[in-house]
Amino acid sequence: MQEEENILRILRETRSAIEKNDSFKIKNLSNQTMNTSSLTQDSDNIAVAVIVYSLSKIIERQDYKQLPGWNAFYKKILLYLEKSIIDVEKKNYERFREDFKNIRGSIENLSGKLKKYIKDVLRNAEINKASRIYEHGISMEQTANLLGITLYELADYVGKTGISNTPENKTMDVKQRIKLAMEMFE
Repeated sequence: MQEEENILRILRETRSAIEKNDSFKIKNLSNQTMNTSSLTQDSDNIAVAVIVYSLSKIIERQDYKQLPGWNAFYKKILLYLEKSIIDVEKKNYERFREDFKNIRGSIENLSGKLKKYIKDVLRNAEINKASRIYEHGISMEQTANLLGITLYELADYVGKTGISNTPENKTMDVKQRIKLAMEMFE
């Protein structure tokens, strides 16, 4: 695990923001993990970014709170976040990873519309965060592999959002590259 102190801070602040129903704060916390995720390509940081972003999207939806199963889901999320904090503090990274699997697994225990909605949110969060990692210069294939999504899903999303059109993601044409190479040898 890289950036352990940062992950601890993110988890603590996320738990607090969930209790305060502050989806904006949770989303900002997720964005803070993206720089580290992009630089280190650390799977723990990536998992935190995806789950925290998913939680921001789930918490902001007031209508979810009226669906059957919400209260149990909410309690499990807080429980697993608390366990993950304790596990990182104790440097028990395997248990931390289990806690995050349990957060995902708690979705499977839901029923009906809430299960479908939250699964969709989680999948969309994976694609969204993959696009942000790609935006930081990691190859599309490597990014898709890091987040367990298909290359097609990532390419489709990137194409729709225009991320690939940013100056950082454009390459020089052949003439520009030859000119640059010639200048290097002058």
